[in-house]
Amino acid sequence: MELFLLIISILIIVIVLLQSNKASDSSQIISGGNENLFQNRKERGSELLITRITAILGITFIIVSFILYVK
Repeated sequence: MELFLLIISILIIVIVLLQSNKASDSSQIISGGNENLFQNRKERGSELLITRITAILGITFIIVSFILYVK
């Protein structure tokens, strides 16, 4: 079960690194100057798939962690 948790952790790291950066410039990240960050923007295609995979892996990680904690 611990191996499964390790694999999920690695997959989450990889998938998060694949996600597109919503801040267009690194200085805007620090200063908070990106007005488009919280606007409604529809994800399409591969962005939507990566977002859904991230959510599924996150939920799976929480469930497996809880099972290991109770065990």
